[in-house]
Amino acid sequence: MPEVHAGSYKEAILFLVTAGIVVPLFHRLRISPVLGFIGAGALLGPFGLGRLADTYPSVHLFTIGNRAEISHLAEFGVIFLMFMIGIELSWERLRVLRRLVFGLGSLQVGCSALILGAILYGLNVPLTGAVIVGIGLALSSTAVVLPVLAEQKRLNAPTGRTSFAVLLFQDLAVAPVLFAIAVLGRDDGGDKGWALAMALGQAAIALVLIVVAGRLALRPLFQLVARTRSTELFMAACLLVIVGTALTAAASGLSMTLGAFVAGLLLAETEYRRAIEATIDPFKGLLLGVFFVSVGMNLDPAQLMATPGAIIGLSLALVLIKAAVVMMAAPVLKIPRPVALETALLLGPGGEFAYVLIGGAMATGLVPEEVGAAALVVTTVTMIMIPALAAVGRRLKLRATAGAQATAKAEPWPQRVENRVIVAGFGRVGRQVGEMLERHKIPYLALDSDAARVAEQRRAGAPVYFGDSGNTEMLRRCDIATARALVVTLDNPRAVEAAVAAARAERPDLTIVARARDARHASSLYELGVDDAVPETIEASLQLSEAVLVDVGVPMGLVIASIHERRDEYRALLKKRESESKPIFRARRTVGKALGKAPVKREPERQEVGRQEVGRQEVGHQEAAGQEA
Repeated sequence: MPEVHAGSYKEAILFLVTAGIVVPLFHRLRISPVLGFIGAGALLGPFGLGRLADTYPSVHLFTIGNRAEISHLAEFGVIFLMFMIGIELSWERLRVLRRLVFGLGSLQVGCSALILGAILYGLNVPLTGAVIVGIGLALSSTAVVLPVLAEQKRLNAPTGRTSFAVLLFQDLAVAPVLFAIAVLGRDDGGDKGWALAMALGQAAIALVLIVVAGRLALRPLFQLVARTRSTELFMAACLLVIVGTALTAAASGLSMTLGAFVAGLLLAETEYRRAIEATIDPFKGLLLGVFFVSVGMNLDPAQLMATPGAIIGLSLALVLIKAAVVMMAAPVLKIPRPVALETALLLGPGGEFAYVLIGGAMATGLVPEEVGAAALVVTTVTMIMIPALAAVGRRLKLRATAGAQATAKAEPWPQRVENRVIVAGFGRVGRQVGEMLERHKIPYLALDSDAARVAEQRRAGAPVYFGDSGNTEMLRRCDIATARALVVTLDNPRAVEAAVAAARAERPDLTIVARARDARHASSLYELGVDDAVPETIEASLQLSEAVLVDVGVPMGLVIASIHERRDEYRALLKKRESESKPIFRARRTVGKALGKAPVKREPERQEVGRQEVGRQEVGHQEAAGQEA
């Protein structure tokens, strides 16, 4: 039996011990484990305990000395990260976030890289090196920012969506930059422009071959593996696809990370996407841990202690420059100032891809060693600052929101206008209703409880005011006594019901049209006394039916007539269900009579010219836009 040398496995054992301690501890402290891995790398690396190994030989057992082996393993962490980014990317997500991804994302990366590159070039850094370092520092940390937002359960909040969109664009931008660095770093003595053109052609051919082969082979491969019902074989197939595609791309002159990203994109279109994500995620987490340990190993605490003022100053300057770019770009894309402020602080620090880009450029001689080392130290320091900056950003956002709320409350109320429509809620659906009312020259007033949205829309000239549409006094201030109709577009079912109940109690004869979550919610709203409830699920199915009927050749007139007929059938069915199962509602109308209030007479009122115009024509437009939440 061959002799086993424990020292051969020292690095692997130290990393597993680090992962076993860092991840649970930092999760308990609600700090990103990424920072723990970086700190562990700095402690166990050659600039940490490694400095004491020559003096105290026993310390050698607790240091990671084989940096080359760790760096090769760490490269697979980035490969798996790019694969997961590709497999999580969908065309639908890109379509929904396209304005933020390609608008704010391109502005943030382009402007930040231009400013940082210009500063470096002014400090006598070579042009190519200044551009690469500028791009590397312009990128932010997906691996730290997203877990911080997830810990706060704010990934689906406006700040989370905006940050994710910019980070997604940055991730997409990494692959072509890596390719350019690989081409520019070749020392073949030829013309760089011609070499770049040839490499682009070769890369294009390689990408086409990878995509075609992937489309033809990946789905049959996973179908064959899935039939075996073997978890181990499925895992082996996942690893084979990732590593095989990465190595194929590297052999074609592309980066391994780009090959893994393309493999993720191809598998994102298959039915095995979720199973692959679940299989690969543990590998990605561990290998990314190795990557961040390798990052920490390159951090020299002595360098930090030697010039702490300069490094902290450069770190703050980086955060402020990138944050200022986001703040200036936000108004162009109509992003509320509080959201932009918090997003700017989250995206201000550097990110993990700076190590990949700048490290690769240093290895090929495109970036001077001292410039690249300083940039990586600044990147590490700013990444450590992310949790603190996130907390500061959230507090500043709350203050800015409070200020916007105070401004919104201080807005003077409009003059009395009779026969006006009140729109409760001024999100995307409410704005669509307002635009249609303006098109038909019908005066309206909108209420919304989001102070930032109110301030933003008032700057755009919309007649929107801060307030709770479920508050009776607020409705009175909006002249509900003389209002023509009430359109409730709120996305919270309870808020919709509160607004309907308050309005119906104040005006039994008022035409009320409300947005409903589904058929059951619509029945509840009819019970409360709405004239029309527009269920999102039903309206979406009607719009899909209309689109497919037109696309298959049915005349438009017949399609529109049948859709309106079907809509009326749904409305009648919901009203019938409500009247049969809710006799209490009819009793409520009787009580209203006894109290001296006029009974609700909806059908005759709908024959009046003014009511019919709002109730049918305008709300018909609202129904057409009913799915835009």
